[in-house]
Amino acid sequence: MKIGLIADTHGNLEGWQRAWEFLHDSDVIFHCGDLLYHGPRFDPAPGYNPRELAEALNHCPLPLLITQGNADAEVDTLFVHLPIQSPYVFAQIEGQRFIATHGHREPLEKCVEKAQTWRVDVLVTAHLHVPTVARYGDLLHINPGTPTYPLSQEERLARPTCAALVDDEVQFWALDTGERLSV
Repeated sequence: MKIGLIADTHGNLEGWQRAWEFLHDSDVIFHCGDLLYHGPRFDPAPGYNPRELAEALNHCPLPLLITQGNADAEVDTLFVHLPIQSPYVFAQIEGQRFIATHGHREPLEKCVEKAQTWRVDVLVTAHLHVPTVARYGDLLHINPGTPTYPLSQEERLARPTCAALVDDEVQFWALDTGERLSV
């Protein structure tokens, strides 16, 4: 089983396409929000094309579960014809419970606490643009980073990324080089 993980595309069609090279064989993909708009913090990234990215998402041949990010607006639903759920996406896949949320509404500690209360196995968040994997007891937390605006203070992680959970192993890829990253 392969669960694809991506977030914070911010309208970057090229970032989605690079991530797709690693995620195309997933059984399902979680997108943790900030799909189309780059916001006032960032200049448009190379490959910024929110209309074409919306079309790519609409034509994704895999199940795509999307949670709303802080840069996602109601108007985006006019172009993205998949449910953009808020504040959480919940899925049970092969006996594992997943919660995905963008992560901007409350601190990670609160998300972890809720996920543990709800007996979730995997919590997927985004928003920070930093690839992360951590364990909190039985709960696995993953942030796939971003294919568009990396913000890690750690140089080796300050690059465009996506991730996947492959048979209980978390894998990250640097989209600029295609190499597997150790996070």
